[in-house]
Amino acid sequence: MIAIRPRRSALYLPGSNARAVEKAKTLPTDAVILDLEDAVVPEMKTQARDAVCAAVKAGGYGLRELVIRINGLGTAWGEADLAAAAAAAPAAILLPKVSTSEDVLEAGRRLRALGAPETVRVWAMIETPLAILQAKDIAAVAQDGASRLDCFVMGTNDLAKDTRARLAPGRAAMMSWLMTALAAARAHGIDILDGVYNDLSDESGFRAECVEGRDCGFDGKTLIHPGQIAVANEIFAPSRDDIERARDIVALFELPENAGKGAVSHNGRMVERLHAEMAQRTLALAEAIARRA
Repeated sequence: MIAIRPRRSALYLPGSNARAVEKAKTLPTDAVILDLEDAVVPEMKTQARDAVCAAVKAGGYGLRELVIRINGLGTAWGEADLAAAAAAAPAAILLPKVSTSEDVLEAGRRLRALGAPETVRVWAMIETPLAILQAKDIAAVAQDGASRLDCFVMGTNDLAKDTRARLAPGRAAMMSWLMTALAAARAHGIDILDGVYNDLSDESGFRAECVEGRDCGFDGKTLIHPGQIAVANEIFAPSRDDIERARDIVALFELPENAGKGAVSHNGRMVERLHAEMAQRTLALAEAIARRA
């Protein structure tokens, strides 16, 4: 069976908000991103770092994937953030403002030097114009185990700021950049999460953007409020119909009479073996989600 870790929902939480960090232990999000960067003011960064790393070490988050977003390695806090996060050993460390493949490789090298367990992976924020232009090369370092690269995270707000593109419904101005990053991630076998949706009062708009992201091929969505978790979990999970269809297709190719066939007819449609592979992934994802319940 295909090994899959559900990443339908990844909730950002300010590392300086102790109540939110504790509350995350009860939320149905697949991943928790404990943020030391944008969500924390400079005078609170050291305190937030200590609190976040202590929380990760203490555990209690169950199957939720714990991720620490550090400050950039070129900032006044980045080096200390990386060292503390390496010692805390979360599931992953999220690097902001990644613009070149060397950014990821350098972080991987430093994590090894710091003695971080190999289970500590690297996620990369794709949030600058240069990152879009370099997306293929950045994703390619996933082939080098030393990089630890496991996932891209779209930083659509920063991307909009740097390009001056407007974040309008449908994201027409940004769609080519999103798909460039997604193609790079898929070419090199890593996951990719869609950017945040800013308007907490617009549930229909949020749902529509989740559907858009799912249909584009994203594995999940980054979130800024617990109230967004349920919709993201629903949209980025296979539906009941998806699961039934997948079971039918897998079973079809397991029939003795279809052994060795590259394509067969099913309910008036031609189904190829590539559809069976897609169906197996759908079932694996559904099973992985069921184990979290």
